[in-house]
Amino acid sequence: MSAEIWDPGLQSERTRLAWVRSAVALSTAGLGGAGLSMRHGVPLPAVLAFALAALGGGVLLVRTGIRFRRVQEALHGGRPLDHGADALVAWLGTLCVVVGAAAFVLCVA
Repeated sequence: MSAEIWDPGLQSERTRLAWVRSAVALSTAGLGGAGLSMRHGVPLPAVLAFALAALGGGVLLVRTGIRFRRVQEALHGGRPLDHGADALVAWLGTLCVVVGAAAFVLCVA
């Protein structure tokens, strides 16, 4: 069965790079948003939302190597893949950026 799932192409590597891009974008948005919020005197909850997004991006970036090894082992072993926790961290980080951006726009405008 693993021969049906496994393709010798670079799908796993491309997926890993996509997770790295997402993690870096989340961290950058969080850090940039927190910095701008502090400069413009936006209330602390908006700054914290951006900081949580940056933290989530950092966690995703650190977990990228672990996730890649697990995906490789699952593909070679014919086991199902699971990205539930990582997808949840990415979703929550994105939600934090949206909340922080909305607070920034409402307070600065």
